[in-house]
Amino acid sequence: MTQTLCQIVVLISGYGSNLQALIDASSNANFKIAGVISNNPDAFGLQRATRAGIPTLVVDHRDFQHRKEFDLTLQKLIDEINPQLIALAGFMRIFGADFVRHFSGRMINIHPSLLPKHRGTRTHERVLKAGEKEHGASAHFVTEDLDGGPIIAQVRLNVDPNDTADTLQTRVLEIEHRLYPTVVSCFASGRLQMRGGKAQLDGKDLPETGTNALGSEQIPR
Repeated sequence: MTQTLCQIVVLISGYGSNLQALIDASSNANFKIAGVISNNPDAFGLQRATRAGIPTLVVDHRDFQHRKEFDLTLQKLIDEINPQLIALAGFMRIFGADFVRHFSGRMINIHPSLLPKHRGTRTHERVLKAGEKEHGASAHFVTEDLDGGPIIAQVRLNVDPNDTADTLQTRVLEIEHRLYPTVVSCFASGRLQMRGGKAQLDGKDLPETGTNALGSEQIPR
């Protein structure tokens, strides 16, 4: 009996290294990338998708006067593909409330910090400036609260005294590339979902903060 693969759409804005991690994992996984959409026509990630035979679309945010118009156009394109999951992989646009509600429980993001710390951008610089000893990556469901949706999983690393923003970025990306495909696979299996504003694994609420949040090695593929 042939297994039905979970169809996902990946949204990107740039280099697409997390997209590549998902592409690599999808060759032997329970999910299939049905499309890649970028708001940036020059995003290198589009070339990654094309090389892998994945359909690509561009919705350039600069072509729209208002965010709502951009959101509606993007929403219609995603609905035409009809994926079970939308995975944000370095997508550098903030969605309006209507868009987020439309895909509630079906949209996840990978973020380069131990949320709820350091939402937004320039996380590595901010970690170093704060003198923090620990850093990492978080996967979470997307809600109207920017980078504030229910945390699914986190992986941590120690900040080295010699770390720079660039070295931290490299080290955190390595973590993201392991974490994200595992989380997507967990969703594809039906084990991971968002209910009542909480992330659940096997019907049980996951921790609301990074404390004791599941790392990728603890989430079965």
